[in-house]
Amino acid sequence: MPSILLVDDEPDILEFLEQYLQDMGMDVSTTTSAQDALQQLRKKSFDMVISDIRMPEMSGVELLKETKKLTPDIIFILITAHASLETAIDAQQHGAYGYLTKPFKSKEEVRQLVLKALEKRTYKAEQAPKRHTDAQQSQVLFQALHKNQIVGRSQKMLEVCHAIGTVAATDSTVLINGESGTGKELVARAIHEASPRQAGPFVSINCGAFPETLLESELFGYLKGAFTGANANKKGLFETAGGGSIFLDEIGETTLPMQVKLLRVLQERKFRPLGGTAEVAVDVRVIAATNRDLKGAIHQGQFRDDLYYRIAVITIELPALRERAEDIELLALHFLRQYAERARKNISSISPEALRCLQSYSWPGNIRELENSIERAVALETTEVIEFDRLPEVVRNPHAFVPRERAETPDGPFDLEAYLRTVEKDLICKALEHTDGNQTLAAEYLKLTKPSLRHRIQTLGIDPIRFKRSTAVS
Repeated sequence: MPSILLVDDEPDILEFLEQYLQDMGMDVSTTTSAQDALQQLRKKSFDMVISDIRMPEMSGVELLKETKKLTPDIIFILITAHASLETAIDAQQHGAYGYLTKPFKSKEEVRQLVLKALEKRTYKAEQAPKRHTDAQQSQVLFQALHKNQIVGRSQKMLEVCHAIGTVAATDSTVLINGESGTGKELVARAIHEASPRQAGPFVSINCGAFPETLLESELFGYLKGAFTGANANKKGLFETAGGGSIFLDEIGETTLPMQVKLLRVLQERKFRPLGGTAEVAVDVRVIAATNRDLKGAIHQGQFRDDLYYRIAVITIELPALRERAEDIELLALHFLRQYAERARKNISSISPEALRCLQSYSWPGNIRELENSIERAVALETTEVIEFDRLPEVVRNPHAFVPRERAETPDGPFDLEAYLRTVEKDLICKALEHTDGNQTLAAEYLKLTKPSLRHRIQTLGIDPIRFKRSTAVS
């Protein structure tokens, strides 16, 4: 019989919950005092604590923190009359399973939350891998960081590495914020590989790269006959990632209807494949990432606030490369060793002039652009040192990319749309030229999404292949 401790300074609430939970077959103890609750927790083992947030001597969140010190694996549910983003995130960051809002909508709401929490605790006790010791966990974290090329000695990166280690030890949903090219997927992989789920699969998808209907079938799968061309059953990525982690990159690009479906998976831990009627339960950790301001998107009606609450339980902010300039040399040498070894070239250093250039450039494409630049330089270099002239032109002379003077316009009437198309085509061609035809980097220079750039390239009749330079050296 599961044992539950109820803590609330309102006797009516206590009486209601005590009676209902006893009717469900629970062993229930009650108290109106947080201090008394701690005394009971020291004397008796409980499976769950349900506590009000606002109490006179100690808040529910403070009680939660103290309870977790005594019994780390206990289920803790909070009761609040004022549900908010801050309340939800603060509670879950400190280990709360969830919270109830009073007045309660129905007894069924209480029943569902309590039963799901107890089922999750039972499953974890039976299935979860053994926790690493502190020394083992440190070694696992180091290996995960090294494998995923998370390199840096700046204070900001040390904070990121510490956050990865802290987050990896939990099973909470994580949101990684950062500009394009800062390494969000690498951080997600490191979290997975340093976590108790490391033996399970790591599945990744770029949500911004698929139209809504295709994204739904990728995530949730479909049954044979669900639509034209569905000739066989197909598992979705959520099911494929069972027992492991799923990485939802560019989650800010999803449509509102898709956000509803994602919210349900996060809340219910189940989904329905396209064309199916039976629900599929899933055990997966969700790691999401975005380069958008999701709070701003919420205010603009482009992103659901309830989904944000679910994915932003813990957030990691990745700094842009320009904000960690002291790491540029370290990263450049790291990529140099990697690509020189791959190309079987004896290149061991970067000239002082080239290094000064790398350190003074703003890197709008972040680490991805730096890696691309070093890979190109290694391919072109014929000596043992990367020289200044082997760096891409846009890195050597960044001001050449931006027109210094306003484009000339005719004195009389002219076709504005045709003129704008010409300017747009020229700028896109210049971006492709400076990035050797790399559309990802070109999109970053132009502050466009990659799908948007691809659409413009097709519309304007631009052939991106002609901008790819040969890296062969005679």
